[in-house]
Amino acid sequence: MKYILFDFDGTLAISAEVYMHAWNTYAPVYRYLPVKMEDLQETRHLTIHERAKKFHFPMHKLAIILPKIYRYFNEHVADVPLYDGIKEMLEKLAQMGYKIVILSSNAKENIELILEKEKIEVVTEVLTSKRLFGKDTVIKKFMKKRGVTAGELLYIGDELRDIQACNKLGVAFMWVSWGLDGYELIQGEKPKYIAHTPAEIVEHLK
Repeated sequence: MKYILFDFDGTLAISAEVYMHAWNTYAPVYRYLPVKMEDLQETRHLTIHERAKKFHFPMHKLAIILPKIYRYFNEHVADVPLYDGIKEMLEKLAQMGYKIVILSSNAKENIELILEKEKIEVVTEVLTSKRLFGKDTVIKKFMKKRGVTAGELLYIGDELRDIQACNKLGVAFMWVSWGLDGYELIQGEKPKYIAHTPAEIVEHLK
């Protein structure tokens, strides 16, 4: 295994509160329901489309709303910390010889600002998917560009759409339990590893 690809929001960064405020900012404009932090916990077993239905979110307007939410995120980058132990975990993995890549639906600029803020220098590349469900396409392009096979990659993330993208390509997946989606949602996709803390990620990969 050469490369470890990390999701960003919910896996490395504690960004749920900023996203919630962004969501609520545009709720009256696009006529969907606002959410509270409790709602995020109570809907961990729902898919993205099921959550959209519950809160009357217009998925057909996603391409319009999502860039606005990422701009809001950019304006509030200072309010987005990393989970405890993330920086140390990334540095240990780099010391073990893994190349660290971030693959996210968030804007590259936002991710790089947070990495700079947290003084993280071991990330070799930041990849972004312009489509919420397009990570498999980005991974495939990455594999071709780097000349690596699926067996040389591991993706670490917290969402159903992440593991489904990896399963399309035969890329191993590690699910982290502290993110957006609950285990009952992703268990049918059979992640290769499960981690409950950043330190467990290192233990799995020793």
